[in-house]
Amino acid sequence: MASSTQSVPSKIKPGVPPLRAGVWTSFLLRRLHSLTGIVPIGLFLLEHFISNAEAFKGPAAYTRQVEFLNGLPFVFVLELFGIWLPILYHSLYGVVIWYRGEGNLLEYPWTGNWLYTAQRWTGIVSLVYIAQHTYSLRFSGVHIPTHPAAAFSKVQAEFQNPWMIAFYMIGIIAASWHFSYGVWLFAAKWGITTGENARRRFGYICLAMAIGLVAIGLISMSGFFRTPYRPWDPNNSTDNIVMR
Repeated sequence: MASSTQSVPSKIKPGVPPLRAGVWTSFLLRRLHSLTGIVPIGLFLLEHFISNAEAFKGPAAYTRQVEFLNGLPFVFVLELFGIWLPILYHSLYGVVIWYRGEGNLLEYPWTGNWLYTAQRWTGIVSLVYIAQHTYSLRFSGVHIPTHPAAAFSKVQAEFQNPWMIAFYMIGIIAASWHFSYGVWLFAAKWGITTGENARRRFGYICLAMAIGLVAIGLISMSGFFRTPYRPWDPNNSTDNIVMR
């Protein structure tokens, strides 16, 4: 004689299920990665684009801007905690995300997947560009903080190589896209833009931001071509301050 058994459903307490080991830490690291991409790295990127645009006015204006930035109080502390450490964390954890091939927290359609893939690869390109740019201008050759008048001609010297011109252009485009789309991702992840229509409209704003940053970067580059190149002479501080 068969006996019927009744399964008694287990009682589950309502609420958020407990996080698996490491999930909470990963969540915090991702949030910090997203936040540092906007503040302070994003603010520094905007300032850097605006400051470099002074090159379009000529060597004298560019030198004054370099002198102003290097003359800020506690400039070493500002650079260490406002630029270098945030960039180091953002880039290293970004490489971890890129290597693991983890997708975004949001579910994107086909186009969104392409956009996010471009976001990850432009991050790698931007990292290479920043590393080369920083080493070349800050840690090799003439020490710019000590000799700000040499900054203009030092960039010009790099542009004597056509490959470096192409490298700068690619770096500017990559950094502009990575930041602008990063702003869109930040707004979506942090609940600033809720709903598909809000995200679509904000996407157009971020696209315009990317185009604007690329335009500013290319205009800045053109400033180094408008003045004939003359190697910096440490014995003549005004040698390169030539106004057109």
